[in-house]
Amino acid sequence: MHGQIVMQADLRSLKPVEVTTEIFDDAHRLVVHEKKSLQPVQTEGVLTLSSIVPLENVRLWSPDYPNLYTLEVSVTQDGLLLDQYQQKLGIRYFHFDARNGFYLNGQRTEIKGVCLHSDFGVLGTAYQYSAMVRQLKLLKQMGCNAIRTAHNPPAPGMLDLCDSMGFLVMDEAFDMWQKKKTKYDYSKDFALWHKRDLEDQIKRDRRHPSVFLWSIGNEIREQFDTSGIRLTNELVAIVKALDSTRPVTAAMTETHAAKNNIAKAGALDILGFNYKIDQYDSLALNFPGKALIASETVSALQTRGMYKDGVINETVAKMKDSIIYMPYGPKQKFAPNINGDWTLSAYDKIAAYWGTNHENAWRAVKSRPFIAGTFVWTGIDYLGEPVPFPYPARSSYYGIIDQAGLPKDIYYFYQSEWTDKPVLHLLPHWNWQQGQLIDVWCYYNQADQVELFLNGRSLGTRKKGDGNKHPGDNEFHVNWQVPFEKGTLKVVAYKNGKEVRRELVKTAGIPSNIQVIVDSSTFRGY
Repeated sequence: MHGQIVMQADLRSLKPVEVTTEIFDDAHRLVVHEKKSLQPVQTEGVLTLSSIVPLENVRLWSPDYPNLYTLEVSVTQDGLLLDQYQQKLGIRYFHFDARNGFYLNGQRTEIKGVCLHSDFGVLGTAYQYSAMVRQLKLLKQMGCNAIRTAHNPPAPGMLDLCDSMGFLVMDEAFDMWQKKKTKYDYSKDFALWHKRDLEDQIKRDRRHPSVFLWSIGNEIREQFDTSGIRLTNELVAIVKALDSTRPVTAAMTETHAAKNNIAKAGALDILGFNYKIDQYDSLALNFPGKALIASETVSALQTRGMYKDGVINETVAKMKDSIIYMPYGPKQKFAPNINGDWTLSAYDKIAAYWGTNHENAWRAVKSRPFIAGTFVWTGIDYLGEPVPFPYPARSSYYGIIDQAGLPKDIYYFYQSEWTDKPVLHLLPHWNWQQGQLIDVWCYYNQADQVELFLNGRSLGTRKKGDGNKHPGDNEFHVNWQVPFEKGTLKVVAYKNGKEVRRELVKTAGIPSNIQVIVDSSTFRGY
């Protein structure tokens, strides 16, 4: 595999300089050495370095193999070192196809992404290396291969980590343009600052191999008037003037071509659509020949470890496989505090009215190859937007992982679908009142079927897709309705008739001690 590095930089000097360019592989072996003499332009003192450097036997960058090279540029004058610059870089190629989605380095690659806010829970919003590493490690282990920066430019350190850890990044610029969403939002500054801000973002981030899409906006209200055409053309032109190598998208909500003025501009390379999974098939008809991506999906709501509705009564039994919408529609600002403690079920049953549950959203993308992939709202709970409750709720319920960095049960659904790791996960806990009928769920993969045992007694086998025989079972999880008794609940997974894995939960006894385990392997105090 052969590749090339395209370099362009401006230097300031009134005298000629020599520029030495060296590229090292990940073993720090020198693979490129180039020296150039540059003459200043008249008396302005501006020298432009423009070079295309060939690279042999390239090791391509991808989420699975994030191979990086190191670029070192040295500027000397009369034998004295004036300046030196070092940069990590990666080489990859990709394209989007209107019928078959996304191809990276020649291979069809499903984008398995999450939207990520830029805060670290109780640590605040300032960038923190160790906290960012932890977040990305958890997402990587879940099978996530892409991040959408919602809805602002990310910290530079985050992109460095996405380069080295292997994440594709949709680098998003704006949450609004001229039309406001809230009283003091960016719309007040858009006219004066949008060009400078967008240019600075593209210049800063275009050096990252992880960045594969530029997004010029999220749910922009100019979709619905003709100013959207003008502003879309302007913003795309700003991006393309600085980076012609990456496609430009926007995360939109209007799925009818005649009403969507951002899409109508014809400037976007990729059309991103948020939610509305029931309209995916019509997108290919409404926007023929355009590559599509699910730029935001789900908006399901869970509290980690909360299973109050796991106790089945007649009402819950009738609706246990239906989605509960909270709030139920645009006229309901806040939902009632149903559990009395501002918590929601950890089962995949509750969503905001504009979204759906995780399983439905993934099914809609998985079954349609013309949708390049998905970005789940959200990967991790974040400060603010405490849908569906008012104060004292103070953070989101959308995350696959909570603010403490602890996975919710739905994490294992994604891991079972998005990775090749063997997964067997049983919920809920096993601490109830004698005789209560409990809804027991199991996520699994790499097995033909699973069997549940209570205190050694078999409660029957289940396999995904067997919903007619066992109502509630589908292609993503299986379930049993179990009368509680103290002891041990165990699930066993079988492949070709042989046990391959087991997991169990036990009724808790009296607590005896607390153990805290701290992962300090990647801690850095800044």
